[in-house]
Amino acid sequence: MPSFEAVLNAFVTLIVTVDPAGLAPLFLALTTGMNRAERNQVAVRASVISLGVLVVFALAGSSILSVMGITLPAFRVAGGLLLFVIAFEMIFERRQERHERSAERAITRDTIRNIAAFPLAIPLIAGPGAISATLLISASFAGIGGQAMLAMILLVIILITYLVFVLAERVDRFLGETGRSILTRLLGVLLAALAVQFVADGARALFLAG
Repeated sequence: MPSFEAVLNAFVTLIVTVDPAGLAPLFLALTTGMNRAERNQVAVRASVISLGVLVVFALAGSSILSVMGITLPAFRVAGGLLLFVIAFEMIFERRQERHERSAERAITRDTIRNIAAFPLAIPLIAGPGAISATLLISASFAGIGGQAMLAMILLVIILITYLVFVLAERVDRFLGETGRSILTRLLGVLLAALAVQFVADGARALFLAG
């Protein structure tokens, strides 16, 4: 079984990458005109889809990399760099703008029934950053027990995201513009530090392997 430190690190990395609080205003924007029951249906469907995507990559991520001929240390470096870019966007408020552009494009192309799948589940919840983080973390959760623990962590994070969606109106009103900006920047700094650690570990493994 993975250590408590590994579990905590995985939880923090994934919760920061998914960023439920940052998705709350986007959820409200995507579900404009819907009543509470319709919003709840969208939230449930998006949560189920995103959980399925992340669990698949958590369980079969190493096999996917093996088939493509990519080593885990190389992916760790690439994933760490990607997470750092996301952290940079969070700190300088560029991630929110990019997500809003994705949401606007989806509204013009898809019906309300498809909003839960795109862009809410993919790429806003289970986006490239979350998938990369899941793949990177899965290396520390080997065996059936470790994989079950990682799946539980993902389940908890998606449940938190679902609860944030359900309470989106209250959360957005509580945080306000200033609170949301401060929270996003703090999470961005934390994610940047974790991303640097991923790159350092991957580079060290590549150096030793070479």
